[in-house]
Amino acid sequence: MALSINLPLILTAAFVASASPGPATLAIADTSMRAGRRTGIALALGVSTGSLAWSVAAALGLAAVMASSAWALAVLRYLGAAYLLVLALKSARSAIAGPAMTNSTRLAPSPARAYLKGLALHLTNPKPILFFGSLYTLGVSPATSHRELAIVIAAIAVQNSALFSVYAWLFSNNKVAGCYLRLRRWFDATFAVIFAGASVKVLTSRLSV
Repeated sequence: MALSINLPLILTAAFVASASPGPATLAIADTSMRAGRRTGIALALGVSTGSLAWSVAAALGLAAVMASSAWALAVLRYLGAAYLLVLALKSARSAIAGPAMTNSTRLAPSPARAYLKGLALHLTNPKPILFFGSLYTLGVSPATSHRELAIVIAAIAVQNSALFSVYAWLFSNNKVAGCYLRLRRWFDATFAVIFAGASVKVLTSRLSV
């Protein structure tokens, strides 16, 4: 049966957006190198869950509401910027502390906490719902049924989960982890700068659909 949706276009756009370096992918890389594959995948699944939540919200029409609600976007903007700043401060503290923190940071956070961290990271970023709103406007027609829309949401969710889990698997590779341990302070300093930059970008960028 022919679909009224442009699924290849939607999945391609979603893949490019998710694969592009950003706070979520950087957090997955950092956690996977620091705490190992299991914890990295847990964080990746948290990010995927947050992405799914925004995808469903956009499908329900909340993207338009968010776009027209200045105060709601402002609240999410400040929450997201604050959370990224916390990540930047933690990375900076780890970089300054040096090797003394290696063992403790390698064991933390737990998978459960990593999942919640990934979820919080994505839910406090207002851009995904605006992205999904634009994406669905582009690839979904007025004739799209609820069943077809569910297929789109499920396909994006599976694709994102696989993509983020692959990131976690790659960055938890023993060679990559070994390189991280040798250059941990440089990695942490770099992540601190990037997270701080992302925080500033969230505060200063213009959010629009």
